[in-house]
Amino acid sequence: MAPKPALSVVVPAYNETPNIRPLTKRLFAAVRKAGIETELLIADDESPGSAATRTEVEKLASEGYAVRLIARRRSEGRGLSSAVLLGFHKASNPVVLCMDADLQHEPEAVPAVAGPVLASTADFTVGSRNVGGGGLGFEWSMLRQVISAGATLLAWPLSASSDPMSGFFCLSKATLASAADAGINATGFKIGLELMVRCRCTRVVDVPITFQERTAGESKLTMKQNVLYLMQLFSLYVFKFGAPLVAAVLLALLAQTALLLRTLHGLMPK
Repeated sequence: MAPKPALSVVVPAYNETPNIRPLTKRLFAAVRKAGIETELLIADDESPGSAATRTEVEKLASEGYAVRLIARRRSEGRGLSSAVLLGFHKASNPVVLCMDADLQHEPEAVPAVAGPVLASTADFTVGSRNVGGGGLGFEWSMLRQVISAGATLLAWPLSASSDPMSGFFCLSKATLASAADAGINATGFKIGLELMVRCRCTRVVDVPITFQERTAGESKLTMKQNVLYLMQLFSLYVFKFGAPLVAAVLLALLAQTALLLRTLHGLMPK
């Protein structure tokens, strides 16, 4: 009998205690149905809710769920991306998947997102809202839609994915190891895009998901994270296309902007 496919699911968490139990139960119901041997790692950064999260994880483990906690003290590091990388490093299985703790990523979608990597038909899979069958399970404000579309457009030359900023993604540890000398940036929120580019993934598959509304907790996205995203994009552009080309494009854009401003100034009434 062929061995079951094996998957490690890493969930970065900060003040997400109310979501841990429903996430765990829904995840294991889905992977057991799909016949995927799975472990769940909760990568928790020290927060006011950390003690309660530890208690919940220990209860779930005692109930037979293959779940464990990776707890970082404040002095040992902070941030979603570095928490994900730490979880991947400590994962026991050869294929690793990242998803959010807030249940906006449906645990029932894990087998589909992991499937192509487990079958070795993809280097990297993305749970995407932007392909047929995917979408939003709630109404986004116009401002949020514009911001998301703009951020996605900025990343378009870097990735073959339709949803490159997605935090729901899967790859093998072998693919991850290929980026050991690529200088992975563990700052910011967009670790999926970072790994997709730094690992030089060519077989990228988008899997449709429905992105749901948060059920508990609150968003960790801030203006600082938006700034870090722009810095991350610049670094990835340099990595993929080289500093001279990126510099030439930026100079051309600056020249065009200056020309436009002069033209507009000339059209203003004197």
